[in-house]
Amino acid sequence: MITGKAGGDAGVEHGASLLAFTDAVMGEDDEVLARARQALRVMLPPEAFVDTCAVIAAFNVVDRVADATGIPLDPMLHSASGDIQQALGLARFRSSANTPGVAS
Repeated sequence: MITGKAGGDAGVEHGASLLAFTDAVMGEDDEVLARARQALRVMLPPEAFVDTCAVIAAFNVVDRVADATGIPLDPMLHSASGDIQQALGLARFRSSANTPGVAS
């Protein structure tokens, strides 16, 4: 999964398929994406599928805008979220270089 640690359905209806679709959208394999998309479209009503795509796109674009503008975490948020950053391995992403004091 995205962090390499998620599994199962995360306690959400169709969670495993939603996670697989999200990973496929963020990945580079068009065949995996096509299979994940088709599997999810069978499970969800059209409106829910569109909402799912919109949520993935929104999170992706917000992150890209922040990265493109070089927005760093403010010092208070950086300090308060250190445990979470470490648990998720966020320093492995190139955008972590935007926040001073974050080791890659």
